[in-house]
Amino acid sequence: MTATALASLLAGGVALADPADKLEHIRPMLVAPPNVMKHEQATTAKPRVVEFTMTIEEKKIVIDEENGTTLQAMTFNGTMPGPTMVVHEGDYVQLTLINPTSSTLEHNIDFHASTGALGGGALTKIKPGEQTVLRFKADRTGAFIYHCAPEGMVPWHVVSGMSGTLMVLPREGLSDGNGKKLTYDKAYTIGEFDLYIPKDENGQYKSYDTPLESYGDTVEVMRKLVPSHIVFNGKVGALMGEGALKAKVGESVLFIHSSANRDTRPHLIGGHGDYVWATGKFINKPERNLETWFIPGGTAGAALYTFKQPGVYAYVNHNLIEAFELGAAGHVKVEGKWNDDLMKQVQAPSPIK
Repeated sequence: MTATALASLLAGGVALADPADKLEHIRPMLVAPPNVMKHEQATTAKPRVVEFTMTIEEKKIVIDEENGTTLQAMTFNGTMPGPTMVVHEGDYVQLTLINPTSSTLEHNIDFHASTGALGGGALTKIKPGEQTVLRFKADRTGAFIYHCAPEGMVPWHVVSGMSGTLMVLPREGLSDGNGKKLTYDKAYTIGEFDLYIPKDENGQYKSYDTPLESYGDTVEVMRKLVPSHIVFNGKVGALMGEGALKAKVGESVLFIHSSANRDTRPHLIGGHGDYVWATGKFINKPERNLETWFIPGGTAGAALYTFKQPGVYAYVNHNLIEAFELGAAGHVKVEGKWNDDLMKQVQAPSPIK
């Protein structure tokens, strides 16, 4: 705010208009992960104010259906991760954040893509029954984490489900860094969570009625830095079976992978990262043909792959203990015609001659 505008306010006058108020305002619909909201990959439109609304939801969820293990989750819009927002460089992100009266705790939001005020966390503290509106300029491209960050309780809120991704695309769309335009047919969000579920004296996972009731026990487990579960999208097997990601031979898929707390190593078994922005920043030239890529904790990465063969692909954290023992694995089911030139079983298993 200028000195003149501030003086006008203090004198009871009218402050100068915010330049963003003169821009076009749009209100796209957010969708639950792993899906990503409808968006243009490139745009010729002038910068706009993109308005989103998210409601905080505290709720008990089952994170392991086989064993009935539960988590007193805290979420944005009821999902782990929260919805993926998509804008273009130069747009303004305007978020109405609602903390309903049904909540028991204060919440806020920290956007890694924003500048100032603890990523917006200092301006969005809301108690149950309150809402707030935050606006910031998306002045750099990339996939970025957002998460809840209440003072004194940041890690607990993050590992209880409160994180998601904001993707800021270049206005001209993605490229390989050498002038070749890159596009995708589908985009999916994979949110990786390390969870810390306390056990009772008999070694059974405990269940709680409210988030605050679980706080003391959970923090004690968290401080040992040994997760009980590491999952994609909120539970073991969330991206398997009916939840598996879908694609067809010839389709290009953008995998947006966020991990707000721990480092991870995504790997697509049977495929590759044709173009990979491991730290998610599109101003950087993507790496090519990666087998596994490293995403530091507190970062969202992106990888683009064009499927060449049908079948079930496993998408995993390639710390295989975390994938197969703790839950960090999902599937991509791909339809299409098999190409023998890429792979062929020359001889079926048979007795040794």
